Order: sequence, then structure tokens, then C-alpha cells
Amino acid sequence: MKATGRILHLVDDADAIKRQLDGEDLPTKPDLDYAYGVNTDLIISGRACTLGYTGEILGPYFLENFLDTVHKDGIKDGGFQVVVGGHAYGSGSSREVAVVAHEGAGIELVVADSFQRIFQENMVYSGMPFTTDRSVLDRLAAGEDVDLSALSEDLPPFFRAVAAAGGLMRYGTQLLDGEVGPTYDCDVAERPMNIAEKLIARRTWRSNDAADGIASVQPGDQVLCRASFRGMHEYTTGMVMDLYAKEWGDAPMDRPDQVAAFEDHFVLISHEAVPDFAKKARLAPAMKLTDEMVEASERNGIRLHGPGRAHPPGVCHRVVVEEYSVPGDIVVLTDSHSPTAGVLNAFAFGVGSTAMAFALRTGLVPVTVPKVVRVEVTGTAKGVLSPKDLILHLIGDPFFREEHWRESPTDTCIIEFGGPGLAQWNVDELSVLTNMTVEGGLMTGIVEPCQPIVDFLKERRGIDVTDALVHPDPGASYARTLTIDLDEVPLTVATPGDSRNRAPLQEHTEVGVQNVVIASCTGGSLADLRAAADVLRGRRLADGIRLTVTPSSTRVAEDAEEEGLLELFRGMGALVTTPGCGSCIGNGPGIPLPGETTASTTNRNFARRMGAPGPVYLVSPAVAAASAVTGRLTDPRTLGDRDA
Repeated sequence: MKATGRILHLVDDADAIKRQLDGEDLPTKPDLDYAYGVNTDLIISGRACTLGYTGEILGPYFLENFLDTVHKDGIKDGGFQVVVGGHAYGSGSSREVAVVAHEGAGIELVVADSFQRIFQENMVYSGMPFTTDRSVLDRLAAGEDVDLSALSEDLPPFFRAVAAAGGLMRYGTQLLDGEVGPTYDCDVAERPMNIAEKLIARRTWRSNDAADGIASVQPGDQVLCRASFRGMHEYTTGMVMDLYAKEWGDAPMDRPDQVAAFEDHFVLISHEAVPDFAKKARLAPAMKLTDEMVEASERNGIRLHGPGRAHPPGVCHRVVVEEYSVPGDIVVLTDSHSPTAGVLNAFAFGVGSTAMAFALRTGLVPVTVPKVVRVEVTGTAKGVLSPKDLILHLIGDPFFREEHWRESPTDTCIIEFGGPGLAQWNVDELSVLTNMTVEGGLMTGIVEPCQPIVDFLKERRGIDVTDALVHPDPGASYARTLTIDLDEVPLTVATPGDSRNRAPLQEHTEVGVQNVVIASCTGGSLADLRAAADVLRGRRLADGIRLTVTPSSTRVAEDAEEEGLLELFRGMGALVTTPGCGSCIGNGPGIPLPGETTASTTNRNFARRMGAPGPVYLVSPAVAAASAVTGRLTDPRTLGDRDA
């Protein structure tokens, strides 16, 4: 590649962004800070994602509204060839359309200080050149014809093999035809392993003719693993099946009984409480994507969850915990919050559309063996501290926020949760910990064997998994071991812009709120609804408060109705919806209205993530409920007496 176009520097300065859009070229090393965590919601918004999944469709919307400065077609019409970012580039969603949007806007190379795991994998698998070596900018400026294919030479063996094959889909065909074998050593010595390493090693592919499993793996290894459950939803299924059909036509899927599609992201977009501006922009194209998913599911014999479908509706991550995942599984979905299932002592993570298409045909999923941070939880929650407070406290720590665990561009990291403090929470509550590891730039989280896992699966599915639980080996190694005493963790919020923007609640109790949302795969469980109801019972909402409550699954909604929780919310004036993702991604009631500040139990608070401008604070269900009572961010312990 020769420099025939311009370089776009994503600096944290709106004026500098505007100057670049107006035609000014910044120096190769501008005297400005690069924006931290340029996320996939900024790269391509949830609204634009409803329009389709090709570069032609998405290119005009690349980086639209970045720093409230970039307009539609701004990057595409600006003649930019290279985009340069800072640390944690590609944070957030697993949406592979974020890579497609780069290509559609004319971007041929991405340079950043570090990339988030899913986004980086999506670039590798789809063939988008990238590097963390900024010297390439000087080479381009000097007129050098840079061989972009050579950038893959610095990648680990599996990534190099995929690049050499022309992408993951072509590599998959070669694998099925027996033309390629493992890029890793299958004859390795045993070693003590942590939980994740044991799960990965057990499922590692050896060849098409040999049983899965090798003696050990270690951080940095790249292997192919036999996936258990695989899932996708309306935003992604169309692209997944399009990729599948282009490479393999109508060839059968591997174990279709272990695949499901979920109608969850769009099911609330037509609700009467959704603002007209959101319906106008999203409803029609969203229904088209839904139709694509339904048709593909019926044609391929994929079980389908949704309203009026053969299987009950609910947020995919919650349903996977309720119905599919078991200890020891490897679980993948085309959604970044797939780590939710790690609460069941499983290895669960999000993947892009190409990786899912590959997994549907081959049954395998690529895994970069992660570094593992062991978090030992001690102390007591004292009835008010929640896993939401704990995970916001953790991912906001500089060790995770600044990725101190990272040693190379392709490193991955997870958290293994353990310690006696876990037993005081149930699976509903513990799933918040694993779900939100991705918000800290991590691949997933996994919970060590504990009684809540056994109790949950016995009560919900009637199975005893005691003997199936996977324990770490004595002497297993960890990148770091942290001991967290809950007595020292404050009620915590994430301030607007990023889930890693942690702050003690007590520093923000003067922040007024008008919109309160209790919902999502990390805030709409039965335990979450109970926690909110315990605060609200016997009290009234503050004047002007809009409260939206969205159960995360059909089972949750039924149980909450039976316990009288939903009637309590309705009686207070809250809007209670049917299950779905809703306003978490700007597709349902609870979307911020002009001038509103939001307190939300969701897991992500990127700019405009919830469908409209306006600051969003992430809080626990108890804090959300207390804030709905006072009209400002509130510690529930400070509320006065309940009404008679």
C-alpha cells in the first residue's frame, strides 16, 4: 500500500477531529492525546447496524457522531485511507460490522496502541490489515510502498495461517478437506492448569480423525476447540448465514441441535413507549434482519427463541444460562456479553460473524489461551453491596483499565472468580460478574465450583452437576492473584462514557436523574428485580421520574409476576415490558429523552449506546431504585422511612 489517501487521527479533541474533516492533515505524531477505548458503538452505531452488514451500506455511517463531530459520509468523503487510534481500540460489542464499516469508508489500515480481543480477531478473520507499530506511519509518509500482508508475520501461528489461507472461511474449507492440520503442538507435557486452561485443553482439536483433547495448554497458545453451544441473534444471523452460504452453500451444519437463534434485540422496538425518532430510524430495517434470521433458522433446522416462536423469548445470555450451558462447556455467541454463561463454571465468550460461521460448519472455534487473573472474594455484602458494585470496582482498577496484564498485542486475559465471598450470592447475581468482564477489556470470566452453581442447576433443570464441576489444579499458575475484601468495596457507579469509569457512589449523590432503567442481561434477573423491589416497596417515585423495568427472560417475568414484583412496579407508575434487550441498545422503552440523565442497571454506557444523547450512569438495581425515589443518584441506605 502506498499513501494515496489521508490519515485520520482519532484524538480526544473535537476541534482537531473537525479540522481533519475540513481537510487539514495532522502531523504523523500530533501533540494530542488519542481517544481511549474507541468502541464499536462509536465505530458503527446500533441504529446503523439495523440497516445491513455490507460495506456499501455501512461505510457512510463509520464513526458517525464521534465526539459529536463526525457526520454521515464524513469519513468516507474525507478521503481517509488509514485510521489511527489509542489504547483499547474496538472496545465493546462483537459486531463484525465494525470492521466492515472501516472497509466501506475506504480504510485500508488500522493503527492503534492496543486492540480489544474480539475486534482484533474480526480483523484477522476477515482480512483487515492492522498493526500496533506506529513506525508504519512514517514509512507511508516517506512514500514507501508498505506490504500490508507482511504485517501478519508478527502474528501468532494460527493467525498467520488464517491470513495465508485468505481468511478464516477459506481456512475452514481447507481444514474440512484435510489440507491443514493443527498449527500447535498436540504432544505436550502435562502441567498444573487453572480452570480455563483445563477446559480448553480438554476440547482442543487434534485432527479430523483423532479424539479431541491434549495434555495441557498455556497462555498465548492458539488452538481450535470443539464448541458446545453456539448462538446468534437478529443483528448477526443474516451476516453469519450469508458468509456460510458463500463458502459452503447448503452444506449441513455441525450438530445443529447445539445451535440456537434469539429474537431479543429488536422485540421491543415497536413498543408504544419507544420515541418516534427511534422507530422511524430502526423499526423497518430491524424487522428485515429479523425476517432473515427466521428464514435461516427454519431452513437450517436451528431452534428459534422469540415471541410466538417454538422456544420462549428472552435475552440470549440469560436463556443460555437457564437452558443450555453446563459446567465444562465451551459456549460461544455472536455477542460480547456471552461471558454470562461463565457463571456456570463454563468457558464462554463472544465471537464475530466469521468465527461463528466457521464454528457452525466445523464445530470448532479458535481460542487464544488467555492469561488468567485469580480474584479471591472475601468479606460480606451486608445486604446492600452487589456484584454490580464489585465488577465496576474491579474493571475500573488501573490494572484492568490500563491492561497492565498485556505483554503483546495478541494477549488475552480473563478472570477466575473464587473465594468464600461468592457463596452469599446466587447464580443470578454472580452472572453479573462474568457478564461484565468484557467491559474491562477481558475475554471472559469463569466462576470456580461453588454451591450456588449446584443449587441453580438442580432447581432449574433438575440435574446434579457436582461431579462435573471443573476445579483448578493445585499449583496452577496465574498472571496475578487479587484478594478483594467486600468490606472495603464501596457502592460504585460507572460515570458516562465507559463502564471502566469507576467512582464511589458517594461522590455523585448530587447528580440528578430523570430516566431510570432496570433491565438487560446484567440487570433484569429475578434477583435484580427483587433487589429493586425491596427498595421501592412502601415508597413513591420522585416527580418526573420515568422508570422502565424489563425482565431478562420469560422465566424471570413469570417468577416476578408470581411474586408480585411486577405488580409492585406497575402500581408505582413504572413501565414494565415483556422480555428483551430494549433500551440497553437503544431498541426499546427507556431510551433517554432530550435533557435526561439516566441511571441504568445495564452493562454499557458508551455515548449514544442507549439510542440517544445524554449521560448514562451504570448502577446496581438497589441504587437504581433508590435514585428513582429521590430523583438523584442515591445510596439506598440513606432513604427515609417508608410510607405507611
